[in-house]
Amino acid sequence: MAEVKSRIDGWWNGCSTGSDQRVMFPESWSSNLTLVANQAVLAHRSGKSRLDNAFVLIDGAPKSYLVTRSYWSPEEFVGMITSGRLALVRFIAMATTAKKIPAKKSMKAKAEKFNPLAPGRVGTILEILDRTYPAAVCALHHGSAWELLVATILSAQCTDVRVNMVTPALFKMYPTPASLAKIEPLELEPMIVTTGFFRNKAKSVVGAARKVVEEFGGKVPEEMDELLTLPGVARKTANVVLGSWFGKADGIVVDTHVHRISRRLELSRSEDPGNIEKDLMKVIPQEKWIDYSHQIIHHGRALCVARRPKCLECPLETLCHAEDKTWSTVPVHKGAM
Repeated sequence: MAEVKSRIDGWWNGCSTGSDQRVMFPESWSSNLTLVANQAVLAHRSGKSRLDNAFVLIDGAPKSYLVTRSYWSPEEFVGMITSGRLALVRFIAMATTAKKIPAKKSMKAKAEKFNPLAPGRVGTILEILDRTYPAAVCALHHGSAWELLVATILSAQCTDVRVNMVTPALFKMYPTPASLAKIEPLELEPMIVTTGFFRNKAKSVVGAARKVVEEFGGKVPEEMDELLTLPGVARKTANVVLGSWFGKADGIVVDTHVHRISRRLELSRSEDPGNIEKDLMKVIPQEKWIDYSHQIIHHGRALCVARRPKCLECPLETLCHAEDKTWSTVPVHKGAM
């Protein structure tokens, strides 16, 4: 405890003179790094002048944090270290009298050289997604290509959770394309009303069933151009079926999550799903097309939520420069969102 206080006192005194100070704490003092809020671990002693321009770098696997303007007492900080909530910590601070902050200049210079499509950056993003979501698969429940096709049609402007609540009863009553091909869309509507746009969806599902029966022998086609001839099927739906059921990477699924997060990561600047897919196909290796969509969709539900992304917990945080980040260790880029 005394050693910790001594290091903090020495660091604070150096900061008060306007010099760049670093303090290292042995990793053995803590076995875990847990930072659960936008808080800086800045040792502030009462009676000392406040440091408005202060930066704190917290080094610990798997990422580093840069946080500003939050102050704890040495005693509180010592408690954080000794309780095991912080591991290896390095402080960098500038006094209020400092006219320049080299760290900001450095960050600006890096932003000017930034290439969002650099192979190394894209590769790192894919590696992190692999580590974070190693078992990501399609969230729509299905037991056949036909069930997946129907579920995907129903998922338009609807959550997968809601679709999964509707499809069990639907597939029990109409287990095959042939059974659905015999009914009128009006008969299907009551079963899918909660998925929204149920009239159009009923027409699409029944229309697709009839075409599958009449032109493809009752089996869902395995080729993109054939799938696109089915009512209610565009590239997104076709990519879901080809990738998740047949294991064919003919394209990249661009749903609302992939659309939004790919733009946040600056892998595309387009607003059009078709153009976003083309942009992604240029920079992501084909063998990762299927996994990328599944992983980004899971990421969008777990961390990068639309209304308030959980940037502090995000393993991609240091690679993301989105304008509306809730917390950032890197410069944000205007228009990246």
